[in-house]
Amino acid sequence: MSGMMKKMSENILDKFSMDFLRNQVLKNAYGNDDTLIAKTDPRVLLVWYLFFAVVPWFMNDLVFLLGCFLLVAVTTIMARVAGLVLVLFGLGVFSQTGYLFVVSLLFGGNTETIVPLLVLTLKVATVSLASITVFSGLDPDRLSNGLMWYGCPEKLSFSISYAYRMLPMLMEEFQNVLLSYRLRGNAPDSKGVMGKIRYLIYQVKVIIHSFYPLMLNTAKRSRTTVEALEIKGYRYAAVNKEIKKMKLSSLKVTYNDMLFAAVSFLWIAVVVLVMVMI
Repeated sequence: MSGMMKKMSENILDKFSMDFLRNQVLKNAYGNDDTLIAKTDPRVLLVWYLFFAVVPWFMNDLVFLLGCFLLVAVTTIMARVAGLVLVLFGLGVFSQTGYLFVVSLLFGGNTETIVPLLVLTLKVATVSLASITVFSGLDPDRLSNGLMWYGCPEKLSFSISYAYRMLPMLMEEFQNVLLSYRLRGNAPDSKGVMGKIRYLIYQVKVIIHSFYPLMLNTAKRSRTTVEALEIKGYRYAAVNKEIKKMKLSSLKVTYNDMLFAAVSFLWIAVVVLVMVMI
């Protein structure tokens, strides 16, 4: 049994590599073009997100928050968000809540603290899942166009779109720097408990030393991209009204968009009705 568990842990560690992380980032940013969320008009999604990012903070009713959480959970599944993002979400939200519950018990609390912590958890989880649905399930170009349509500065909308493209490049550059350090370095033996500790400290040192070369190489590649955009006249196109109109002409509110908004509104109306009746 122990040998099987050891083999499973080794397989998990083998899969958890920089290539895996980069593939998850690429899948999360550009691998969901065929989903309902990705095809939804970004203007509708931004209004939808604004509701679920603001309203839950002002509500303390458990029924309302639970209804909002169930809705955004369904939309997150529909967006086909990468598994790594969902794992990080679960670790970040629920581990923090569990930590607060344990601390409250240590300092004289009781089981009555479960309800307030559950309310806080549902608030954070609802806002987080709504953010994941919109910013992870929507194409970066369509997201930037939606922000531009609402009057956001061109530099802001472009920065969001460019950041999605920078993340895979940043991770690739980080992997190259780590590999160069490993080729030139001499890793300590990882046998035994002390050996594993020394190897972990060595890996942390390598990551810290990789920071400055990573920033320098990324800045060089970013400069090349910016110069290419300047040559193509990006700065002029960003402020030209005719070009902006042509760029935003692809945004159209369809029947599916109205159906998505109507179903969300109907669900919230039912949740509010149940909340009032209870």
